Amino acid sequence: MKFLLLACSIFVTLNIYVNKSFSQAYKNSSLPVEERVQDLLSRLTTEEKIKQLDMYRGWDISPMGQSHEATVYDTAMISKTLGNYSIGSIHDFYPAYPSLSNKVQQYVITHSRLGIPVMFIEEGLHGYLGKGSTSFPIPLALSATWDTSLIYIVARSIATETRADGTNMILGPLLDIARDPRWGRMEETYGEDTYLVSEIGLAMVKGLQGGNISRADAVISEPKHFAVHGIPEAGSNTTPVNIGLREIRSVYLPTFEKAVKQGNAWGIMAAYHEIDGIPMVDNKWLLTDVLRKEWGFKGFVLSDLGAIKLSLENHQIAKSCTDALAQTLNAGLNMQFYDFGHAEFLHSIDSALQNKMITSTRLDSTVSDVLRVKFRLGLFDKPYIDTTLWSKEKNSPAHQQIALKAAQQSICLLKNEGNILPLKNISSIALIGPMAQSNYLGGYSNTEDTAISLLTGLHQRADKSIKINYAAGISKTNNEEALSTAAKLVKRSDVAIVVLGEDLLEIGEGRDRANLNLSDDQLNLIKIIQQTGKPVVVVLMNGRALCINWVAENIPAIIEGWFGGEKSGLALADVLLGNINPSGKLPVTFPRSVGQIPFYYSHKPTSYHKYVDEKDSSLFCFGYGLSYTTFHYSDLQLPSIPVIADTTIEVKLKITNTGKVFGTEVAQLYVRDVVASVTTPVKVLKAFSRIDLQPNETKEIIFKLNIKDALSIWNREMQYVVEPGEFKIMIGSSSDDIRLKGSIEVK
Repeated sequence: MKFLLLACSIFVTLNIYVNKSFSQAYKNSSLPVEERVQDLLSRLTTEEKIKQLDMYRGWDISPMGQSHEATVYDTAMISKTLGNYSIGSIHDFYPAYPSLSNKVQQYVITHSRLGIPVMFIEEGLHGYLGKGSTSFPIPLALSATWDTSLIYIVARSIATETRADGTNMILGPLLDIARDPRWGRMEETYGEDTYLVSEIGLAMVKGLQGGNISRADAVISEPKHFAVHGIPEAGSNTTPVNIGLREIRSVYLPTFEKAVKQGNAWGIMAAYHEIDGIPMVDNKWLLTDVLRKEWGFKGFVLSDLGAIKLSLENHQIAKSCTDALAQTLNAGLNMQFYDFGHAEFLHSIDSALQNKMITSTRLDSTVSDVLRVKFRLGLFDKPYIDTTLWSKEKNSPAHQQIALKAAQQSICLLKNEGNILPLKNISSIALIGPMAQSNYLGGYSNTEDTAISLLTGLHQRADKSIKINYAAGISKTNNEEALSTAAKLVKRSDVAIVVLGEDLLEIGEGRDRANLNLSDDQLNLIKIIQQTGKPVVVVLMNGRALCINWVAENIPAIIEGWFGGEKSGLALADVLLGNINPSGKLPVTFPRSVGQIPFYYSHKPTSYHKYVDEKDSSLFCFGYGLSYTTFHYSDLQLPSIPVIADTTIEVKLKITNTGKVFGTEVAQLYVRDVVASVTTPVKVLKAFSRIDLQPNETKEIIFKLNIKDALSIWNREMQYVVEPGEFKIMIGSSSDDIRLKGSIEVK
């Protein structure tokens, strides 16, 4: 009898719980997301709504000091900061152990009236920024692989480690087209070309989100900086951008459009700068008309750090915090990023509502975007992570191998006179330059983690019979002595490897340069080493295109190594010693001088770059990169009859490895619209393909070009159309090394 009564009691309790849960539709996982969003929205107070648009610092949640790693769960601190409210997101938290994020999530859910979970948002441009995670090559180096399948795998690795630590969203990828190497953030980009950036970016977005952001190994991807942030005036970060609408549409928006429409990105970051007098956080045309209405974006837009406040204090287009927030919410932005204090943020939006500067409908729509993403993440149904995943996934052997492969494929061979490389039949190497010991991972990496230096990499990879001697060659106290020591070491060695590049204080966000030359100390060093008469190889470590004219003219072998992530030194050693045949191609143009900037391959016909004191050519062109073997292009096949716009054509050719070693070539297809209603570039990349070939092996490549996607332009009426006429097809090994040419006719 007692058992029966207990059973009845449990049944009644469960029935009450189930009925209560299902009466709150937002808790019912079987209902459509939009229905759940609207149900939850209807239950929120104005204060609760505004809290969902706010981002909190990790330092406000956990006693972290100056580090980017939370180690302690402090009930009193989190209670004082959050009280009994849920918030939109937390950033700069990086839990030292994954159960810490669960504890914070549990507090937010159990102490807020409606149990709305919080999002954890962190950095991860080329690896989750949490300590101990895998660091891949910088984005510019990843793009130099021209390998979208590899980038997808890199992104999956990043997402797996990120979500395993409790983080739901990554601030990336950066999809700005970078055409001014003075800008310190070029290292974070995928380069200068719209098509290459679009394809690499799409692979990253898809890899991060994994097809379903509710998965335990997927995160939200948040492309940035929307839009046209990569060509700031004078190359100085956040300065105005001066550009026409047609160029915005043709060159700078397609990278984001592909990420949204094909990649289904759930986040977007609005940029700092202004275009034509309107700051990006207040640009309704971009944030609403284009992003949401044209492209169908369903996620939420986050301000870049302090960008809304910038409108008030720097752009000066708002007279108060209330005014600034009203403008940006009406434009289509959803969440602030440390712009204003939490109390001021809450009061200002409430004041904007009371004064009818924003409508309740606008506020509801803004909040809905944030809630929708939280539902899509699965946070309402599975808010806590499996704490066993972090130890399994963090810097796993598989991820380390992917990091090594990415570093190997990113390396570009720029010069190899006399086939100095790969190094063979030598007994000693003089490794010169302070950067040979550099273990820098690249920007937006955890500063407590390190890369394998080239010095260490050579010791690990070289045969034990090869003696490797190191000298810095540069000294802050006695530079002449350091130079002399380095020169003597080179004279006693078979070959010199001199590592040159950028000081860490010269690269990254807020570190823009007016001069792109190597430092005087580095130039003096390489000149003295060259004068020894020994064979010299220069290895570059940098995050932007540099002006290295003297090196290019006087040094027989040059390798562009970028900042290659945690396996950088091993990858460089593999290429130098011939374990790996380099296959990287430059994603940016290397100018000869700053005076040539902007210098990019897809320029208009009247962009001549003719000066009385400088050559009109680049130092190294876009798409350039040599190999230890050679490739022959042949048998181009194009449609022989006119084609119509709404079709896909096949462009066929053959490539043969005409050398003696295995190699990988990146074939590049460029297009030129011969006569158009508006001016068009001299050539534009529209397809590329990596192909592996054994010696004397021939393979056929088939490029499938959708005419509408590849050949459309924004005409004089600002319509996106394919105009009939002749289109030149150019295929080659770089933008300047065209091997095959032909034409197609579009009717």
